[in-house]
Amino acid sequence: MELLALHYFFQVFHIALILFNLFGWIHRATLRYNLVTLLLTAASWILLAPFYGLGYCPLTDWHYQVLWKLGHFDLPRSYIAYLVESVSGWRPPADLTDLFTGLLFGMALLASITRNILVFRGSKEVRTRGER
Repeated sequence: MELLALHYFFQVFHIALILFNLFGWIHRATLRYNLVTLLLTAASWILLAPFYGLGYCPLTDWHYQVLWKLGHFDLPRSYIAYLVESVSGWRPPADLTDLFTGLLFGMALLASITRNILVFRGSKEVRTRGER
C-alpha cells in the first residue's frame, strides 16, 4: 500500500513538474520559479551525466525504484517514454523521445529566459520612469 502511494505521489509530482517546466513561464507570478526549475533540470541532465548518464533525473530514478518493487521491470530509459506508454500502450523510440524532450525543453528554457529578461527590464523601466 505504501509503495502504491509512493508511485502515485511520484506520478503526480513528476507530471506537475514537467508541465510547470513547459508552461510556468507564461504566468508572471511563477516566472522566476520556472527558470529555477528549468535550470535545476538542466543541471541534473548535464552535471550528473558523468556519474549516471546524460539526461539523468533523480525523480525518474526514485520512481523507477518504486515501480521495480511493484513488479514493473521493462521500463524505458526515459520517463517521457514511460508516460506515453502508460497512456497509449505504445513505447516511442528512444531517439524520438529524446529529440522531442530536448526540443520542448529548449523552447521552454528560451521562452523563460526571454520573458524573465523582458519582465525584469520592464519593471526596471517602470521604476526609472516613476522616479522622474
